[in-house]
Amino acid sequence: MPQPRFVPGLVAPAIPAPGAHVLLVQGLDVLVEERDGAVLLPSLADLAPLAEGLHLLGTLDGRECYAAALARSAEPPSGMRLVPARSLHGQVEDPVFAVAARALAVAEWDVMHRFCGRCGQPTGLVPSERARRCAACESVFYPRISPAVIVLIERGEEVLLARSGSFPRPFFSAIAGFVEPGESLEDAAAREVREEVGVEISHLRYFSSQPWPFGRSLMVGFTARWAGGEVRADGQEIVEAGWFTSDALPQLTPSRLSIARHLIDDFVARRRGGG
Repeated sequence: MPQPRFVPGLVAPAIPAPGAHVLLVQGLDVLVEERDGAVLLPSLADLAPLAEGLHLLGTLDGRECYAAALARSAEPPSGMRLVPARSLHGQVEDPVFAVAARALAVAEWDVMHRFCGRCGQPTGLVPSERARRCAACESVFYPRISPAVIVLIERGEEVLLARSGSFPRPFFSAIAGFVEPGESLEDAAAREVREEVGVEISHLRYFSSQPWPFGRSLMVGFTARWAGGEVRADGQEIVEAGWFTSDALPQLTPSRLSIARHLIDDFVARRRGGG
């Protein structure tokens, strides 16, 4: 069995390897090197003056990968620039993109919890886990992960797709939303569908999950069947919704990265294959 290209890690060696990858993060942007038209991850040797507070992410092809926050005042070295991490999809291999996405969440957690949210005192790293602990009140802070559900609803040969007013372009997708306190994933799926498009669902089935660092969430995907009700966009989260067949879909995001596209592409494949 081939070894995975990326192996998660937590405990860093006492001295990082000079050739280790370093992902310096500023918000949702990451510092990359551009060489001969290719986009590359910088190495520690190139970024030593800027790379403070490194956090080991793991190893990529046996090479250590670290994340750290980049100060707003820092100037990128020659030949490097800050780019939206999401724009790397398609420009770098998928394992490299996944490492960059992981770096966003770790760097944000490190910046957001350097001081205790309970008493305001400085926090320190916990050696054995990805956490920061307050020395004064002993509160512990872990990287934030907000669970969300996304549901693709089928009705015979049709699928329900909707358009959010917050999308930068008029793309259609599946119904999604965050899980509220006290809810199960199943309850959240039914509620989000009911609130956003006014229909009821049944036969909820797990599809797959996907870490989604651009919203610091874990997206849990489901398929479901329509169980009743007329489609009615709520006018707030959703501005347009309707039923579509596999050969007459509306405009979808061109990126096949998201779990929404995985759900829709699976529906299309099953319809065309007679499934």
